[in-house]
Amino acid sequence: MALKIGAMAESFRKETFREAIETAAGLGVTGIQAYITDRSQLLRVDEMNDAKVKEVMDIMKSNGLIFSAICGDMGYGFDDPEQNPKYIEISKRILDVAKKLDCNIVTTHIHQVPEVDNETTEVLRKACNELASYADSIGSCFALETGPEPGSRLARFLRSLDAKGVRVNLDPANLVMCAGDDPVDAVEHLKDYIVHTHAKDGRMLPDNKYIELPLGTGDVPFDAYLKKLVEVGFDGYLTIEREVGDNPYDDIKLAYDFLCEKKAKLNV
Repeated sequence: MALKIGAMAESFRKETFREAIETAAGLGVTGIQAYITDRSQLLRVDEMNDAKVKEVMDIMKSNGLIFSAICGDMGYGFDDPEQNPKYIEISKRILDVAKKLDCNIVTTHIHQVPEVDNETTEVLRKACNELASYADSIGSCFALETGPEPGSRLARFLRSLDAKGVRVNLDPANLVMCAGDDPVDAVEHLKDYIVHTHAKDGRMLPDNKYIELPLGTGDVPFDAYLKKLVEVGFDGYLTIEREVGDNPYDDIKLAYDFLCEKKAKLNV
């Protein structure tokens, strides 16, 4: 059982999907996560007709890559009961398109799960139950990205759902930067739900601020974190995400080399 290395297509900051995929393949990753929402300039869900799906899959296959996950984050959560029907239907459409791209995982954000159950919790739960039921019906899942709340709180929320189709995309940097949480502890709490991860690093700063940093230079304890992932049985993707910085390729290459060294050191 070995962890695999992927990369976010958008992190390369290329003008076309083909350029991003060819760059990723040259780096050596085997998986790609890509947005197909309006937040991406590479792929859009409303443009993903059969011809476009075939074009995208031809590019992926010719470069020896697969989709580790599709990003369905629209920049909104699911905490607004008036807007949720629209966002839920778009999310279902994204899941359908992901399936055509041979991918069963769609990552998203739902908003911060409240510390104590309240009306917002119920709104989030209702939305997630509908998303989970639909995902279950087609053999896929929505993976909630960690960060707004500690892993223990997210795990408690997931246990309250009626279906299993909502899982976790574990981002250790988000936990460190935004929730002040220990990623190793979060893995233990969320071990039954993790289907995808981001390889990202960062540090929490005073006054509720944070900074994303190149992999290995922040506060994510990667040795213990990667070891814990393997310990709980995760053998999926560590998908490199770099959202800031002036030299995206260099930072992604640094992250790839860093992960290769860690995998060799830890035999994972």
